[in-house]
Amino acid sequence: MSRRAATARANLANQKEVVTMTTHIVADDILGTISRRMWEVQRRLLEGTLDPSGVARSLQSIVEATEVTSRPLVTASPFFAEEEVQSNYGYPQGYAVKPVLEQLVELSKHFNGLNASSVLAYFKELPALPAGAEGWFAVPRWEKVASSYNEAVEKVLDLIDKTRTFHNYYKGALGPKYLRLSERTAVALQMIGDKQKGDFLLIPAQFGLTHRGRSIRRVRVVYAPHEFGLGSFITGCMILSHPERLVQQDRLHIDCPSDEYSPDADGDFSRAPTFRFYGGEVRFVVSLVCSADKLCGSASGFVSQ
Repeated sequence: MSRRAATARANLANQKEVVTMTTHIVADDILGTISRRMWEVQRRLLEGTLDPSGVARSLQSIVEATEVTSRPLVTASPFFAEEEVQSNYGYPQGYAVKPVLEQLVELSKHFNGLNASSVLAYFKELPALPAGAEGWFAVPRWEKVASSYNEAVEKVLDLIDKTRTFHNYYKGALGPKYLRLSERTAVALQMIGDKQKGDFLLIPAQFGLTHRGRSIRRVRVVYAPHEFGLGSFITGCMILSHPERLVQQDRLHIDCPSDEYSPDADGDFSRAPTFRFYGGEVRFVVSLVCSADKLCGSASGFVSQ
């Protein structure tokens, strides 16, 4: 047996041992997250965008139960620290971030007038995935979908309604006096858009797990420096391309922290939209920004550094 084959067999045996031990101590949703991360690591190793020796050192540190030094994703803000609850809710078993090409195929069914050629060109030269992101998500620029952000939100909600059982509890109450996009997210999307051309954007994002159990108000003060909240339009597009993300009542629902909602259109933007799954249907509702719910997690995007 060659040395390479012996090493591979030894590594495989070690991997099986680690997986066996981990299965007993890690919750299903966390194990799923680790699995998705490992696939991402393998992809980036093959692309040459990760240093193999650095990955090996980090894995060795994990095996030896030593601390892996990295900058924390969430800053230690004292504001609204009491608005967090313990949550063990995660993603549905069948959910994983799809390849960008597969996402574009799904989205083209709903936005068939948009051109994806530029995003495909950008896809070939993607930078390293920023810290905290689960993967790259393809979404149309809202400006290519409607004349205003509010109209774009209503359009994507109507598209979701055409694809599955869906209830929009705020239909007809999504105009500019009710709903607005936060300045932080507007600036972030401008920064991302300036680096990309065409009708679609590729946004590195996470679908709620990072901020599960936190109120929306708490999430807004613990963003990483390069992080921003996602709103109803982008989150809705992500649901269109990843319908498996919302299929179970006892799995994590999705807050949209970048959208600010005023239920009486009186300037009191104390709520924010949430996508939930109850009674076999997806529901679009709004939640108090000060309410921490163990069933919810805020979706967020990241600006490549």
